[in-house]
Amino acid sequence: MDWTALAVTLKLAAWTTVILLVLGLPLAYWLVTMRWRGKFLIEAVVALPLVLPPTVLGYYLLMATGPNSYLGEGVESLTGERLPFTFLGILVGSVLFNLPFAVRPFAAAFLSVDRKLIEASWCLGESRLGTFFRIVMPLSWPGIFTGMILTFAHTVGEFGVVLMVGGNIPGVTRTLSIALYDDVQAMQYEAAGETALLLVAFSFAALCIIHFFQRRVVL
Repeated sequence: MDWTALAVTLKLAAWTTVILLVLGLPLAYWLVTMRWRGKFLIEAVVALPLVLPPTVLGYYLLMATGPNSYLGEGVESLTGERLPFTFLGILVGSVLFNLPFAVRPFAAAFLSVDRKLIEASWCLGESRLGTFFRIVMPLSWPGIFTGMILTFAHTVGEFGVVLMVGGNIPGVTRTLSIALYDDVQAMQYEAAGETALLLVAFSFAALCIIHFFQRRVVL
């Protein structure tokens, strides 16, 4: 078992979940409440990682953040570091790739809130922001929790985007999925089996938590 890769994986999953919680909640609420006709274009962009091969997203992200791009030059001038082959680089890729796994459950949770409760809050003089935090958020937290668990679990198993953007640098960008691939390539099947079993157990546990939690909410 590559414990360093495990630490990088958990760090990446934790940061991805936190960032998508902060960015995904307002985006999901905007998608639910906005009546703009072109909203479907934003929804399609958000859902694109669900059907787009991870290597394709990784390739374009690598080109967009490379040293010869305007974005790459801007980031390097501000931070003194390049995004490709750094932890920050795989974090950006992870956030983009996991966007639908957070936004879609968040949006579904917001849609499940009774519109009459929101309108009643407005009629009582509560602001839109106050209504969001006092009415919408408390009633949506089961779906928000589901989105967080899905985001964390999906990040743990990432491979294509991380490999394309971050490469395979021990202690920096090497995650468990990449370590598993390396072990198989080196025919170290015992180590690969341990890593694979851990990933299967983690994925199964995450799904069990989601189903148990949803069942408790329904009951």
